[in-house]
Amino acid sequence: MFRDFIIPFLLIGVAEFADKTQLLIIVIASKTKKYFALFFGVLLAFAIVDGLAILAGGLIAELIPKNIMTIIAGLIFLIFGIITLVRYEKEINFTKTNINPFITGFLLIFLSEWGDKTQIAAATLATQYNPPLVFLGTIIGISVMTILSIFLGNILMKYVKAKTLSIVSGLLFIIIGVFTIASIYF
Repeated sequence: MFRDFIIPFLLIGVAEFADKTQLLIIVIASKTKKYFALFFGVLLAFAIVDGLAILAGGLIAELIPKNIMTIIAGLIFLIFGIITLVRYEKEINFTKTNINPFITGFLLIFLSEWGDKTQIAAATLATQYNPPLVFLGTIIGISVMTILSIFLGNILMKYVKAKTLSIVSGLLFIIIGVFTIASIYF
């Protein structure tokens, strides 16, 4: 029973370490002071995506083609990147952007995690271990990584100029969007 929790906790937590979604959470956290809203938006998205994967196993891959979700996620990253680059010129106070961290965190994770390695790993683990414990281990592992990412984003704002961070984050969104879409072909 302990194994049903600890294996997903460790495996999913390590898999999320320095993953693209965690990098995006760092960027979003650096642009807001609403850390709890961001955390709960991200956590809700992971709970839905990984929860459905655990419940449905491989069914999601059959219902929603991975290529379609990958293209949508890539386009969302590109849009966020372009908006970030365009808006940084118009921001008066860079530390208080108008993003809604709950919605932004939720949408980025919800759209980008379909077919991701952690979702597939969670679904696979659910076929071998107790699904509710797999879900619990997965969500707690992801929560730990998300808290670390939000903390890192908060630290970045103290040492990096907001304008520089806006440019870097916009470019990061665009790069991740391009690579996400390109992953379909490679």
